Amino acid sequence: MPAEQFTHTSEETRMQSEVSLLFYGREDCAPAHCWGPGLRDAFILHYIHSGRGLFRSEGREYPLGPGQGFLILPDTLVHYEADPEDPWVYVWVGLRGLQVRALLERAGLTAGSPVYTAADRPPFERFYAGLLEAREQPGGDLLAQAEVYRLLAALVGGAPPTAVRPGAPPRAREAHLSRAAAVIENGYSRKLGAEDIARAVGLDRTYLSSLFKDAYGVPLQTFLLQYRMRRARELLHNPSLSVSDVARSVGYPDPFLFSKMFKRVCGVSPSAYREQPEP
Repeated sequence: MPAEQFTHTSEETRMQSEVSLLFYGREDCAPAHCWGPGLRDAFILHYIHSGRGLFRSEGREYPLGPGQGFLILPDTLVHYEADPEDPWVYVWVGLRGLQVRALLERAGLTAGSPVYTAADRPPFERFYAGLLEAREQPGGDLLAQAEVYRLLAALVGGAPPTAVRPGAPPRAREAHLSRAAAVIENGYSRKLGAEDIARAVGLDRTYLSSLFKDAYGVPLQTFLLQYRMRRARELLHNPSLSVSDVARSVGYPDPFLFSKMFKRVCGVSPSAYREQPEP
């Protein structure tokens, strides 16, 4: 039976983190147990402890066994099923964040190459137990985040030295995206535009915007707008802040412009959103 655990990380923290832990779990699969075909909205990394199964993604099939794993990418049609004679036991972790895609690509994991073999198995064998243990400790959210970074480090460290694989960006692109993300995280509450971000990173605005389009599916200006509005949604649940306070807090000194942009992105006005129950 699955034993899925969800973190208690706030939306604000998840939104600002480069790598955010969403959920994790373990399943001792019944023979021929399957999921899909279907889509998920997060990066979900699986690791197989024992048994065997089949993973299908992008029209390709991957027979997998102990010490191997597979990655589900957001909005990618996948199907996976346990072997009818030797069903697999696997653990999984769901991730989201500004740098998740780039870090996984450093490990050679892309839509065209979504499987891996653990070069050093112990970090993969124990990370689920580490997450369960972290949950019970003071500062458990920070300890769990450390476990996630250990896992990603093991993936990157075990990647074949000949990869970057097809479709993975060069390291320079990852560095540009990381610097741009830091500029956004630290400056979204001030007057900050796409040109300012590009200047801070030292790149042409059009080129940097194309990197964001490739990595996140939207150009830089749209990414910045969506980031601000996600932050605004969180702040609007604070009754001590007026709409004008929220507007200034996400970089809009003009509350009327803020309301216009908020409605464009979220479909309702800030005041109407504030009346909705907090998720």
